[in-house]
Amino acid sequence: MSDIRPFETGTTRRLLFRKIDLRVLALLTVSYGFAYLDRVNIGFAKLQMQSSLGLSDAVYGLGAGIFFLGYIAFEIPSNLLLPKLGARKTFSRIMVLWGLTSASMIFVHDQYSFYALRLLLGVFEAGFAPGMIFYLGYWYPRSCRARTMAIVLSASPIAGLVGGPLSGWAMTKLAGVAGFAGWQWLFLVEGLPSIVLGVVIWFCLADRPADARWLSREEKALLEIDSHAATSKQHVLFRDVLADAGIYRMAAAYFCMICGLYAVGFWLPSILKAAGQKDVMTIGLFSALPYAAAIASMYALGRRSDQHRERRWHSAVALLLGAVAFACVAFVQNRFTISLIAITLATALVYAAYTVFWAMASEYLNGDVAAGAIALVNSIGLVGGFLSPTIIGWVSTATGNMRGGLLVMVAILLIGAVLVALEHIPAIRPARAS
Repeated sequence: MSDIRPFETGTTRRLLFRKIDLRVLALLTVSYGFAYLDRVNIGFAKLQMQSSLGLSDAVYGLGAGIFFLGYIAFEIPSNLLLPKLGARKTFSRIMVLWGLTSASMIFVHDQYSFYALRLLLGVFEAGFAPGMIFYLGYWYPRSCRARTMAIVLSASPIAGLVGGPLSGWAMTKLAGVAGFAGWQWLFLVEGLPSIVLGVVIWFCLADRPADARWLSREEKALLEIDSHAATSKQHVLFRDVLADAGIYRMAAAYFCMICGLYAVGFWLPSILKAAGQKDVMTIGLFSALPYAAAIASMYALGRRSDQHRERRWHSAVALLLGAVAFACVAFVQNRFTISLIAITLATALVYAAYTVFWAMASEYLNGDVAAGAIALVNSIGLVGGFLSPTIIGWVSTATGNMRGGLLVMVAILLIGAVLVALEHIPAIRPARAS
C-alpha cells in the first residue's frame, strides 16, 4: 500500500489546504499576533510609563518576566483539558480574558499593580500557543509542518512590525485624549481587539476537522487518516510524557531560544534608544525592521526545511548565527546603524530557528496526550521568558548599560544551538507513488 494519500499531490491537495489556510490558519495567525503584541507591548509603554510611575529597570524587567510565571502555572492544565473541552471554547475563553486584562493595564499606578496585572495576563493567556500548535496537527500533515509553523508563528514578528509604529502613534498622537496618557492608550488600542477575536473564534472555529461544516465528507476522512499517521513517538498517558527524556532535551533547547526572543521582545525599543534614537515615533518605525526581516527568514527557512526534509541542522545553525549577531549588538550599543543591522540579523535568525524547532517538536508526538506534552515543553522553555528580561533589567540597573545582560543571552543561545544539534528526530519519509 502506498505511503502517499490522494490529497498529498495535485489539485485536490492544493484546494483542500487553501481552504484550511483561510478558515483555520488565518484566524489563528491573527489571534496569535495579538497575543504576542499584548504580551510585549510594555516594551514600548516603558518609554513613557517608567518615568511616569517611577519604575526602575529592575522593576520593569521583573514585571515583564512575571507574566511567564502565571502562564507556566496554568499552561499544562489548560492544554490537557483542550481535547475534552474543544479548541473553540478554549481559545475563545483565553482571548476574551487576556484582552480584558491587557486593556486593564491602564489602571497600573505602582510596581505592585504592575506585577499583579502582568501575572494575571499570563494566567489568562496560558495554553494558547501550545494549544494552537497541537490543534494545527489535526489539519496539516508532517510534510508541510514547517511551512505551517512558519506562517502561524510569523504572527509574532508581524505583531512587532505593526505594533512598533502603532504603539508609537498611540503614545504620541493620543496622549492626553480623555485624560489618558499615551502609554494608557497603547494598552487600550492593542488590548480590545483580542476580545473581538475571542467572539469570532466562538462562532467560526471548528473543534476538529470532523466538526467543520465547510469540509466535504471525503476531505474530513482524508484529514482524519493523516492525523492518526505514525509519528516518532506514541504516548498513551501523560505520565509517559513525564518519563520521556527527549521532552526535557527539547524543553532545554527551547528555553535558550525563548531567552533570545524575549531579549528582543522586551528590550528592542530600549536598545534602539541606547543606540541614539530618542523620539518615540522614530523608535517605533525603526523597530519594525528586525521583525520584517524575521517574517522573511521564518518562511524561507521553514520552506527550505520542508523541501530538504531536515529540521535539526536548519534550526541549530540559525541559532548559532543568531548568537553571533547578538554578540555584535552587545559591543556596538552606541553605533546606531551597526546596532540596528546586528539586532535585525539576530532577530531574523533566532525566529527562523524557533520556527523549525516547533516543526521538529510537533513531529515527535501524536494523539491527544500530545497537547500536554507540547505544553510541558513550552512551560519549561518559557522560564526563559521570565529570566531573560529579569537578568537584563537587573544587570542594566547594576551597571548602567545592557551589555552584560546581552552577553548572558549570547551564552544561552550558544548552548541552545548545541542542544538542538544533539537532538534527533527521525527524518520525514519522502512520499512514494503507488
